[in-house]
Amino acid sequence: MAINASQVGLLIVYTGQGKGKTTAALGLVLRALGHGLRPCVLQFIKSERGRWGEAIMAERLGIAWRALGKGFVFDPARQREDAELAQQGWAMAQAEIASGAYDLVVLDEFTYPLAFGWLDVAEVVAWLVERRPPHLHLVITGRDAPPQLLAAADLVTEMVMVKHPYDAGVRAQLGIEF
Repeated sequence: MAINASQVGLLIVYTGQGKGKTTAALGLVLRALGHGLRPCVLQFIKSERGRWGEAIMAERLGIAWRALGKGFVFDPARQREDAELAQQGWAMAQAEIASGAYDLVVLDEFTYPLAFGWLDVAEVVAWLVERRPPHLHLVITGRDAPPQLLAAADLVTEMVMVKHPYDAGVRAQLGIEF
């Protein structure tokens, strides 16, 4: 499907303490794919060794998908390595966003490198506002989205946890959490 020349790319942020941020972003990926748009997903925390259900399905559907982290373990002894991975991931994200190869790019768990100070929030937001192709939709997920990012976004949804089965001792479920 050809992009409508008048299409305005949106900066979308899914944040908050509740479950569903990545799930909402992946819903947009499927919707975009269904309309012939070209999506790309870059995950900033998940390890490339993980075989999450969404990554398995993305491979089957031919969706560009890269895991850029070492996993959701924030060991103070590893913080420098995690920061370096985030910086490398951001460089890759900039290249993918600017490439013109995609109509929708998801930066999953991207708020963490911003919130932890691994990336300069002002520089990232300025780059996204000034350098993102005008037709490209960009979705950023994660908790604790910085105020500068929220102010720059066109759409912000905050996920609020009301109740979670984990609190009742139910472990993560295949096909629901991973």
